[in-house]
Amino acid sequence: MTATVALDPDALTFADVIAVARHGAKVEIPDAVREQVAAARRAVDALAEAPKPVYGVSTGFGALAQRHIPHDMRAQLQKSLIRSHAAGVGEPVEPEVVRALMLLRIRTLATGRTGIRPETLQTYVDVLNAGITPWVHEFGSLGCSGDLAPLSACALVLMGEGLVHGPDGTAVEAGPVLAQAGIEPVELREKEGLALVNGTDGMLGMIVMALFDLELLVSTADLTAAMSVEAQLGTDRVFMPDLNMPLRPHPGQAASAANMFAALADSPIVDSHRDSTHLVQDAYSLRCSPQVAGSARDSLTFAALTAARELRSAIDNPVVLPDGTVSSNGNFHGAPLAHAADFLAIVAADLASIAERRTDRAMDPARNQGLNAFLADDPGVDSGLMIAHYTQAGLVSEMKRIAAPASIDSIPSSAMQEDHVSMGWAAARKLRRAVDSLARVLGIELYAAARAADLRSEEPGPVTGAVIGALREQVQGPGPDRFLSPELADAVEFVASGRALGAAEAVRPFAHTLTDTDGTVLHGTELRA
Repeated sequence: MTATVALDPDALTFADVIAVARHGAKVEIPDAVREQVAAARRAVDALAEAPKPVYGVSTGFGALAQRHIPHDMRAQLQKSLIRSHAAGVGEPVEPEVVRALMLLRIRTLATGRTGIRPETLQTYVDVLNAGITPWVHEFGSLGCSGDLAPLSACALVLMGEGLVHGPDGTAVEAGPVLAQAGIEPVELREKEGLALVNGTDGMLGMIVMALFDLELLVSTADLTAAMSVEAQLGTDRVFMPDLNMPLRPHPGQAASAANMFAALADSPIVDSHRDSTHLVQDAYSLRCSPQVAGSARDSLTFAALTAARELRSAIDNPVVLPDGTVSSNGNFHGAPLAHAADFLAIVAADLASIAERRTDRAMDPARNQGLNAFLADDPGVDSGLMIAHYTQAGLVSEMKRIAAPASIDSIPSSAMQEDHVSMGWAAARKLRRAVDSLARVLGIELYAAARAADLRSEEPGPVTGAVIGALREQVQGPGPDRFLSPELADAVEFVASGRALGAAEAVRPFAHTLTDTDGTVLHGTELRA
């Protein structure tokens, strides 16, 4: 991972976001960026001295924008804005989310479109580089005007107020932590309060991290689907190249089919029944796996395009234009990101749903092609994976519930000034839960498919065999009933860490279709924490 990220607002990549958010990379401000920030600030200072009121510079905010604020009260105005807007409640969000949010806000501040002072920008960077993580609450953002409450919690820390994560994970006062790091709190000036809080950075950061996690999980879903097909004596012929891209030219489907075909190549289990007439066609959950996983891949591409555009945006209201004027706008509305986050939650739920259907087939002796009920050692005495499948089904059921879009649930606020909001923060929060649940669902499918393959008389293929072998280093194979929760947890970690996919790709590389803003192919195995 990159140890230091040079903060070029027009060149920051998704991988840079991951490097800072998850791996503690430092941020530095190039001199050219510092100068463009200073130039924009000079324009704001000139407007602050002008007699004509300018929103956010010499007026109140939101529904209170009609009031002109005299010079001697403007510093207090900025402090009051941050203090009042840091009004979140609930549990703290994950530190990686806060670090992504901070980096992305810093990126927008560095565009020179917000009018912030260079010294305020530097303080923000210093706090991030010192590993100081503001205490941001779960609830408080409507996704419009941006992520106000979460960003305000971060801005409050720059002022030497509010709470941060202590060494033991509890909330501690920010002031002493800044002092210990040698960071002087900022005294906010005109426009700076709005510049610090009026952005879509929280929802964007969560989407960027979800893209990496889902890239890994979609590729892993290709692997677990292949393992289920193999263990249930399905055919690999439906994954042949000639049946995919030429006939239905969705690039995601072609990639997923290629991965499944590669995973099953040279499998003795598959070869053992190639001329059998036991089935004319496999069930949809086996046969149509590339269509579902491939659609997920194409949906990730759409979401990545949306995120890439946002990563080149300067989200603030008002903004400083190149001619030095300051103008109000509506770019803080999070609809593009809210829609993308909702779409990805739907994709995750559908991937989990088809994986659960494949696992269900493995449990049923009427459909699992000669294996014991629930893959039990001694059915009746042993229950096997009966309840492991229940657990998987329960996860899928919850994922279906949280796949309901948040972005259609606008609720008016701010005395009807903000009468349509995006709920993008809520969409991104539930997306994170969906991603975690998908990893658990795929971990259970992999666990079940590995056990089913172990029960066959023939050996699995080189790819699936390597995955099963790596799993068996920490998880036992078939046998009498035992305490399953620890083993399922290990299987989930095996998936979520990327080790399952890594074991497969050590034998044959998989196709990866998601690209970064610089055209680099994203590979979740490399960037997953």
